[in-house]
Amino acid sequence: MAVINFGSINIDHVYQVEHFVQPGETLSSTDYQQLLGGKGANQSIALAKAGTEVKHVGKINEHDAHFKQAMIKQGVDCKFVQCTDSPTGHAIIQVTTTGENAIVLFGGANLTIDNKDILRALDDAADSDWVLTQNETSAIDIVFQDAKKIGLKVAFNPAPMTDSVKQLPHDCIDLLIVNEVEAAEITGVNDIEQMEAYFRSDWPHAEVIITLGKKGVRMILPEETIDVPAFVVDTVDTTAAGDTFIGYFLAAYSRREKAKDALTRACAASAIAVTRSGAAQSIPNSEEVDLFLSQNQA
Repeated sequence: MAVINFGSINIDHVYQVEHFVQPGETLSSTDYQQLLGGKGANQSIALAKAGTEVKHVGKINEHDAHFKQAMIKQGVDCKFVQCTDSPTGHAIIQVTTTGENAIVLFGGANLTIDNKDILRALDDAADSDWVLTQNETSAIDIVFQDAKKIGLKVAFNPAPMTDSVKQLPHDCIDLLIVNEVEAAEITGVNDIEQMEAYFRSDWPHAEVIITLGKKGVRMILPEETIDVPAFVVDTVDTTAAGDTFIGYFLAAYSRREKAKDALTRACAASAIAVTRSGAAQSIPNSEEVDLFLSQNQA
């Protein structure tokens, strides 16, 4: 069993700031780092660190091939990552002293994934594989449709949320993973109970996970609702916390672990990630999550 992740690979330019830059303001940064990032790459690394085989499908500029090598070193299968002459996708990330972040994104090579790339990756798929994608690459609708044609399960994280998400073939999605803001944009409501009612009536084909930050997470299954609280930690940087959660959850869930156990493990991994700076660099390995759970569960 593997997860085939059609995902972004970005260069993150991370600036530590006292507060988010305001319109017309010039603000000095207290620190700067250039790091491997992108929701796709982060989620692939989280899947690999959680012990699941993950095949990443993406594109990166040929001059940035060392970022591909960095993913390989983390255990990600990158045979479907191509080097191209398009500029690598990148993000400008502000991180405040309280750990909050604001991000400006440039798609670059991530937006050049096409039909041939999709067919090549799916031709290698096994019946038990999952497909995962976010909203930072091109041809997402084709990924959905081609994956369902061969009977694969599809997980979708519509981040960053845009109007284009509503035009995608939702009936192809088996697992939708959203935060509160994304859930509100899809449903048109802000109350968690109303969100659940909407998904139960309008998305009966999909299981839905809504991450709630410090309040934890809710999963909406056909026959039940599961709430799991967040672990209390001192937050340093929330970058990639959601990606860590998704990777760890899907790793456990695709191995047919119970939903509540998978959610708890994913919350633990995310809790560790927010105590560290950076994106991919903050993602814990499986042994660290085991230790954290042993120390933080009754």
